[in-house]
Amino acid sequence: MLHFLVNWLASTPSFATPYALAALGLIISERVGVLSLGAEGFLLVGALAGVAADLEFGGLPAAALVVAMLAAAAVSLLFALLVVVLRVNQVIAGLAIVFFCQGLTSLVGTLGGWTNRAIAGLHAVAIWPLSAIPFAGRILFTQDLVVFATVPIFFLVSRILSRSMLGLRLRSVGENPDAADATGVSVSLYRFGAVLAGSALIGLAGGYLSVVDVKIWIPDMTGGRGWIAIALVIFARWQPWRALFGALLFGCIEALIPRIAAAGIQAPQYFLLMTPYLATIAVMVWVGLTKLGRLKEPAALGRPHVREERR
Repeated sequence: MLHFLVNWLASTPSFATPYALAALGLIISERVGVLSLGAEGFLLVGALAGVAADLEFGGLPAAALVVAMLAAAAVSLLFALLVVVLRVNQVIAGLAIVFFCQGLTSLVGTLGGWTNRAIAGLHAVAIWPLSAIPFAGRILFTQDLVVFATVPIFFLVSRILSRSMLGLRLRSVGENPDAADATGVSVSLYRFGAVLAGSALIGLAGGYLSVVDVKIWIPDMTGGRGWIAIALVIFARWQPWRALFGALLFGCIEALIPRIAAAGIQAPQYFLLMTPYLATIAVMVWVGLTKLGRLKEPAALGRPHVREERR
């Protein structure tokens, strides 16, 4: 039983990291008032770009993850153009980006010959002598570099959002873009930058899935994780540290599925596979019943801004 528990907890961070990074990217985008429903698409772009870069660069996983971030940010330019410049309905634009990225990645992956090709990827490292600590060493100090970097990334983003002039301007754009514009803040520029930065983090999450977790690219391999990340943001009330906690909960649920199978425990396979999505529904129901999701929602979320238009 102890062996089962240690293996389960040791694998949880790698399952939680994509959720955490994707949710953090969404928080950055939505704090400036841009409702980003295209997370699933950006995850797919990052996942494909990561594997493609690793294959083409001859096995450089760190460079592959950077390429995954850049690729997702590049595709998000289209989304930013639609919602910030052309002021297209943000829900429709987000859904369109998801379908566009699904088709694009399937096509490019097939044409490039990157589908179903295994890569070495990024492996876990042990921080000695901490990794030698019984139980805790395996769980906390034997992980890959992205897992180790996730907490510092959250700390940096949280500090920028809450304790810097840049964060104050970002939040003012999301709360009251008219007032921010009146003080000389370029609403369009800040929204553009936040969408690109947030999408880059989502691309990193996608690259992590393919380069670190699965080490292969197949079409639609993200399996709805982008939609779960959207639910996490609502659950976290747009607060980074709450999103990290929620990602760990979902990571625990997802990490439990292969552990149960490996232990030989008899359980309905399809029921286990749908447990993350059942948890997502439960989270949304809980938020709806308690109305906690409305407490920290940016006031201008989903609302396009037109200069000198007063509402």
